[in-house]
Amino acid sequence: MSSKDAPPPLPEPLLVPVADSHTHLDMQSGTVEEALTKAAAVGVTTVVQVGCDIKGSQWAAETAAAHDNVHAAVALHPNEAPRIVLGDPDGWSRQGAREAGGDAALDDALGEIDRLAALPYVRAVGETGLDHFRTGPEGMAAQEHSFRAHIEIAKRHGKALVIHDREAHADVLRILDEEGAPERTVFHCYSGDADMARICAAKGYYMSFAGNVTFKNAQPLRDALAVAPAELVLVETDAPFLTPAPYRGRPNAPYLVPVTVRAMATVRDIGEDEMCAAIAANTAAAFDY
Repeated sequence: MSSKDAPPPLPEPLLVPVADSHTHLDMQSGTVEEALTKAAAVGVTTVVQVGCDIKGSQWAAETAAAHDNVHAAVALHPNEAPRIVLGDPDGWSRQGAREAGGDAALDDALGEIDRLAALPYVRAVGETGLDHFRTGPEGMAAQEHSFRAHIEIAKRHGKALVIHDREAHADVLRILDEEGAPERTVFHCYSGDADMARICAAKGYYMSFAGNVTFKNAQPLRDALAVAPAELVLVETDAPFLTPAPYRGRPNAPYLVPVTVRAMATVRDIGEDEMCAAIAANTAAAFDY
């Protein structure tokens, strides 16, 4: 394989173990055991496995049940909801081409998420939220209905809420206000600026930073990280996506968390161990494990 497809090398291990607060092991090559072993070797001892559709959420729950150091989040991704309602003729998602199922199909799918959310290994409902980047205006109603339903499910089961917010900051914040956010709410792959970080901080929302905080053009993200309260900051890979620099474009995995953590410690001007200790405590608090 070319160096572009080759997995990046193992970074120097962290001395204080941390958690990857958001990963998709089902979309990565190799076995779950291999991924967890590589991660643990560099001090990433816990992962939150996140579902994006029914099958993925069922798999997340099963995987968490089988591994002590894996916690599950279950949801219909914001881009999944319109596909269920309106159909997916291009088969863009992993299910292949689908017929339109209408609102009834979305409500059936939400019922299964509700069932999974009650399981003890499932620590969160997510990733849910809004995506104005990939979903056009015709899909907004389904997306918003799904988001509101996930908020209600998270609150009823006492689980954390994991938010996917892509080019939809104002609407996401508005709906959280309208519905009343769960006690523990996490902005996955935080993508707002410093002003939004101050709003999230005032509301007690966790902000999880991914590998894109290392990208050259990501100064607004670094500014947000600099002002976010120490007790509300998490780290994630969103693997296999968002591989940190200098490995951008190559496959991401939980073992690359240390690359992002070190960049975060630099932005916050604190020691690596202090950064890790805060992240470890925050992730355990956010996901109640």
